[in-house]
Amino acid sequence: MFDKEVYTKRREILQNAMSGGIVLFLGNEEVSMNYADNTYRFRQDSSFLYYFGLDAPGLAAVIDVDENRHIIFGNDVDMEDVIWMGPQQALQDRAKEVGVEETLASDKLTDYLRQAIEQKRTIHFLPPYRNEHRFRLSKLMGITDPFLTAHVSEELIRNVVAQRSVKDNHEIEEIEKAHAVTAHMHMQAMVRARPGMKEQILAGLIEGIALAGGASVSFPVILSTRGEILHNHSHGNIMQEGDMVVNDSGAESDMHYAADITRTFPVSGKFSDRQKDVYRIVLQSQLEAIDALKPGVPYKDIHLLAARIITQGLKDLGLMQGEVEAAVQEGAHALFFPHGLGHMMGLDVHDMENLGEDYVGYDETVQRSDQFGLAYLRLARELQAGFVLTVEPGIYFIPALIEQWKKDRKHKDFINYKKVEKYLDFGGIRIEDDVLITEEGHRVLGKPIPKEITEVEELCSKG
Repeated sequence: MFDKEVYTKRREILQNAMSGGIVLFLGNEEVSMNYADNTYRFRQDSSFLYYFGLDAPGLAAVIDVDENRHIIFGNDVDMEDVIWMGPQQALQDRAKEVGVEETLASDKLTDYLRQAIEQKRTIHFLPPYRNEHRFRLSKLMGITDPFLTAHVSEELIRNVVAQRSVKDNHEIEEIEKAHAVTAHMHMQAMVRARPGMKEQILAGLIEGIALAGGASVSFPVILSTRGEILHNHSHGNIMQEGDMVVNDSGAESDMHYAADITRTFPVSGKFSDRQKDVYRIVLQSQLEAIDALKPGVPYKDIHLLAARIITQGLKDLGLMQGEVEAAVQEGAHALFFPHGLGHMMGLDVHDMENLGEDYVGYDETVQRSDQFGLAYLRLARELQAGFVLTVEPGIYFIPALIEQWKKDRKHKDFINYKKVEKYLDFGGIRIEDDVLITEEGHRVLGKPIPKEITEVEELCSKG
């Protein structure tokens, strides 16, 4: 945990921002894998962690704005728990470590909230993303499940997003700890890959590095020679001579801050000329996008900058044609670059998206597009100092999408389908880094992980 002053200050900021009422945070519970006592690795709710810091199941907490009370609800362990898990610190002592003096048993939460409801006080809660939360909120609030969404507090969402979006130095340090482990994961993948190896060997290797170096992976590992499948969690392919591997993976720190990096590398240690041509375009788009990052710039503009660079590069290869600006405006580039350039990152690898992606990445100055590709942009609003975000352009040749667009003659003035069909077996390339927006501009976080062609080939050759 951070020092208790960090959590105390965070709660004070939120309390002062709220108009009144009671702010309710539900911690997560254990989740069973295949029977009740065999559970997945516990992961605490990120907003609960942010304000109350306790990384254990069975907890809830409130900030009573009107009465200036901060209370953690939970139960101390009994002897049966001690037998299986060892001695546990008393809840009252744990609460003091995060600056909370008042604790109550779990069953007191119902009475506390029922009294507030009878007094017609407002109870603010965030959108539930687990069924256990929906069920518990329904019982606590006396609201049937289908109507819970209507009672979610937009005021609380907006205040939490505003606060958690700007990372302090403690958080940056944790993200960089996660990045140090992540760098080792990626570099070992490049070194250890070889033709004839099953993908799952590499996927297991890097997940083991994450477990050894922190809490866990920050999301399920994406590692595949089928790089055109954007989030390919299958690891069953045999890596062959001439294949490229897209490795999109990251570690969590032991305090659950995330890193998220993607590298694409050749299994055989050398890119082909055709692979180099496409790789250079992706790398140029990423480097120029990163270079343009600074406070006050809408991230949507950075996304479109990357799209123009990709379009020009593909035009130079003869895969696209026509006027670059018009092609991007019409969305023709999305055949090859169908996702957004990046997302916010912090305690969640897609930070706070359980609160509503549009609250995190959009505001009154920029609305989500309905254009294919651009509609998937998770972060579009103006950048602020303290934001941590990913920059992850890619170029993909997705056979089913190419076939559909060709059949529909979609964007035929901008796409040379005859030449594109020669790349149906290409796969995909993505390059991703994590970047902090600073007062002066930006800083790429963590130790550099090879991404220049010569650097990648040199590291791969060490296997």
